Amino acid sequence: MNIINEIQQAYNKANIVERIIYINVILFLITVLFTSFAINWLALPTSFNNFLLKPWTLISYAFIHQRLFHILSNLLVLYYIGNLFLNFYTKKQFLNFYFLGAIFGAIVFLAYYYLTNKLGTPLGGASAAVTCIFVGIATKIPRYSVQLRFIGSVELWVLAAIWVSLSILQLANPINGGAISHIGGALLGFIYASQLNKGNDIGKWFENFLDYFANLFKPKQKSNLKTVYKSNKRASKKDIEIPKQKIIDGILDKISKSGYESLTQDEKDFLFRAGKK
Repeated sequence: MNIINEIQQAYNKANIVERIIYINVILFLITVLFTSFAINWLALPTSFNNFLLKPWTLISYAFIHQRLFHILSNLLVLYYIGNLFLNFYTKKQFLNFYFLGAIFGAIVFLAYYYLTNKLGTPLGGASAAVTCIFVGIATKIPRYSVQLRFIGSVELWVLAAIWVSLSILQLANPINGGAISHIGGALLGFIYASQLNKGNDIGKWFENFLDYFANLFKPKQKSNLKTVYKSNKRASKKDIEIPKQKIIDGILDKISKSGYESLTQDEKDFLFRAGKK
């Protein structure tokens, strides 16, 4: 339980990039333990008809990986490039790039297999989403220099070009149709960042959708009526003090004139209760 609590605390302290990484790692472990289930229900099928039966795979595929090298390469790039991304864009825009890159990559993947009638394996991995973020920030700051060990300073656009070129080279392998989704993510990343440079946020609709979905699970704020009631109660209590004091003064005057024995039982009880308070 301590390990689970530590993981939960680390997740709560993490930024949005690190949280996405945590989710990918957890689902990778699930994929390793339950490979058949993960591929059948979370990976994106090549057949459009099969996709219609599992529409959630349009997004879920971007969080599962089968190979250790695959997840390591994706998440290492996501960690460094994603945190650089947050220096120039908001965390909500980060989510826009990640999810829209994954969705557009999935659409390109489905269209590729639908139009070519080829056979292939289901798609899994965050490559399209990561590529969208990579190309997006490279479009924003192409001349930004990155220091690489044993290599030196390399401009960001060069690294992004190499990353995308590796995906293009994979297209030569007819079995690896998943590489086409990377190209889709790269294309969306370039278009999205270019539009943001012009002041147009083409992913704002998706941000609004996420906000609406998140608000459904937020606890409702407590009403201030109770506080207002209490303050009114205090005010009314203060107003009561004045006539109460007049009654006491009247009883005391009666005692001074006629003595205590002249009081009625109600007046004696009233005076007794007032003395206790």
